[in-house]
Amino acid sequence: MLTYIYTAKKVSGGDLVKAEVQAENVKEASKLLMAQGLFPITIVDKENADFFSKLTKPRIRTKDKIIFSRQLATLINAGLPLTQSLRTVKDQISNKTLQGVVDGIVASVEGGKALSVAFADYPKVFDNIYISLIQAGESSGTLDKALERLATQEEKDAAVVGKIRSALIYPAVIFVVIIAVLIFMITTVLPQIAIFYQQQNKQLPFATEMLNKVSIFLVHDWWLAILIAGGLGYAIFKYLKTEKGISMMDNFKMKVPAFGMIFRKIYMARFARTLGTMLGSGIPMLQALEIVRQGVGNVHVAATIAGSIEQVKGGKALSGTLTDQPTFLPLVPQMVLIGEKSGAMDQMLERIATYYEAEVDEEVKNISTLIEPVMMIFMGVAIGGVIAAILLPIYSLVGSGIS
Repeated sequence: MLTYIYTAKKVSGGDLVKAEVQAENVKEASKLLMAQGLFPITIVDKENADFFSKLTKPRIRTKDKIIFSRQLATLINAGLPLTQSLRTVKDQISNKTLQGVVDGIVASVEGGKALSVAFADYPKVFDNIYISLIQAGESSGTLDKALERLATQEEKDAAVVGKIRSALIYPAVIFVVIIAVLIFMITTVLPQIAIFYQQQNKQLPFATEMLNKVSIFLVHDWWLAILIAGGLGYAIFKYLKTEKGISMMDNFKMKVPAFGMIFRKIYMARFARTLGTMLGSGIPMLQALEIVRQGVGNVHVAATIAGSIEQVKGGKALSGTLTDQPTFLPLVPQMVLIGEKSGAMDQMLERIATYYEAEVDEEVKNISTLIEPVMMIFMGVAIGGVIAAILLPIYSLVGSGIS
């Protein structure tokens, strides 16, 4: 039996009815509806309808959540009741998907659920960090401040990630251009040289012959080339979703030349800001560390935090558990130690985050400046190599004399 979503109108008249019906096929579903006095307008397989809905509904961006958090904090701080605040914010949201989520949260809160529990019903939208801070804000009566902290943290995190993406756009575009130029030269210019050589009954130089074989393959078996590239891309994509693939990629991020240190500083900033926000909201150390472990974004850094949690449970200071750990930069445990001694851990963690975010900003600027000449050299070498392979046989013919 399949489940169908239908829209129908009562034969006797009245409003449209939209619901679900189970049947073997569309024809059987239509018969069932007619037997119930309904005239079917549309009948769609629920599985296909859900898939189409996922493709067409707008994605909830980080920016949407930041605006939502800030507006809700402002209204709660102004003294408006929670449900009224939620409804008012919902009317200001332009993202239809987030509007639907807020509608569900309002219904849950009106039904007696705590706000944090209502948020927890949408784990794909609100992560553990968000829900835990909302829960802490509810418990301490500082929900508006918790929402402000959330918005600030997400803003900072999004800004850092955005800078990395911006730095990678230029090399990505140049790489695509290089590939396009190489394919054009190999598939259009090189075959003409090969035909000319055949007419002269001469053997192409080895490098040119290899490129010519690639050219023949791309021109005559382009569909196979696309199939191989697509299959390889899919296999890599699936592998990177596995535990081993994630571990390998996270390790690569921290060791890749130029960008490795940037990624490490991003993880340090994320660790410090999230933990500082948690502790500043009144969440206990062990609970805060567990939430940070889940949200740090790197399995190797998360493993170090997991080890720290076990040692902190045994009575060891956090700074001691992070000292000499290869995944943590030395400044972090040193600053944490100062925070432990001064009793201002959340403030010290905030300083660590601010420091590393500024460092990331500076390094991204430096790399962006260096990328341009490096990519130009790479382009020159790649395209120059193909041009040399094309011109080499021409010079050889000129040198030997064309018969």
